[in-house]
Amino acid sequence: MSFWPRRQCRKIDLGKVAIGGRAPISVQSMTNTDTRDVAATVAQIQRLERVGCELVRVAVPDEIAANKLALIKKEIGIPLIADIHFNHRLALIAVEQGVDGLRLNPGNIGSAARVREVVAACRDRAIPIRIGVNGGSLEKEVVEKYGYTPEALVQSALGHVRLLEDEKFALIKISLKSSDVMATLAAYRLLAKEVDYPFHVGITEAGTALRGSIKSAVGLGLLLGEGLGDTLRVSLTAAPEDEIFVAFEILKSLGLRQRGIELISCPTCGRTEVALIQLANEVEKALAHIQEPLKIAVMGCVVNGPGEARHADFGIAGGKGVGLLFRQGEVLGKLPESELVQALVDEVENFV
Repeated sequence: MSFWPRRQCRKIDLGKVAIGGRAPISVQSMTNTDTRDVAATVAQIQRLERVGCELVRVAVPDEIAANKLALIKKEIGIPLIADIHFNHRLALIAVEQGVDGLRLNPGNIGSAARVREVVAACRDRAIPIRIGVNGGSLEKEVVEKYGYTPEALVQSALGHVRLLEDEKFALIKISLKSSDVMATLAAYRLLAKEVDYPFHVGITEAGTALRGSIKSAVGLGLLLGEGLGDTLRVSLTAAPEDEIFVAFEILKSLGLRQRGIELISCPTCGRTEVALIQLANEVEKALAHIQEPLKIAVMGCVVNGPGEARHADFGIAGGKGVGLLFRQGEVLGKLPESELVQALVDEVENFV
């Protein structure tokens, strides 16, 4: 259950996924394949789909990549977003190819006429545009006036928004990304006072798998705790599938989404008489494919273990080379340590 009040904003539809309004916070990632390689890109997106990715973005560096988008979209089941920089022609090709969304900054694609051309194409097909402002690529004039500050991020975004609003285009979502957690939080707080468009949130360039996960959890926890965020990406120097896992763990921790298992495992201590670290890792890996929201406990001793395991949907509590197996508060049996993981996995899989 979530106790966080969501910021009220307008709803837009990106393909079959609603963003904003009362829609669930959606999870997305970006491929790291060469978009011109259709087979590799499709294979990676399909892997992302299997672990719960709900929106996917692909780089579009040139016309060859842009002209592959329809082939990619045909083979996947989630909305496809084209990532465009500077070249309005690539945006037009992407729209013709049938993408569900664009990520571009209208102020960076040339003249007002080019902006109108892209907006007209998107309006005809009801394709949303994400304005994505990054702290590392702010306009020179914005930096000269505001410095590298949260205000600069906001003013840059508002400048791009105005170009779309001047064309009476409102299928907009906005991201303000920085590798600085507190600057990102401050920027979204400021922008929330100015617009009612949905927010895409994340901490950009967060780092490697472990460090980036920690930084993203802190940043996204603060943002989502204030109700700021309608769709998110965890940006890691790691496999895109890892981003999805971390994203859902953050959302589950806040009670905002429920997907897959919640693993409760105690810290190791001198009372532990089973190989707890190994058991917990084996359980997590063995149940990674479960999509139902289940609470699984892997406890290491007789002090707190049985009580915690009884409060989970399924659990094991270890003793000296043995352990108890629980299902929704009921003790199912006492088993040797070597049989605990498989017995737990069997119970879960039979349940789902």
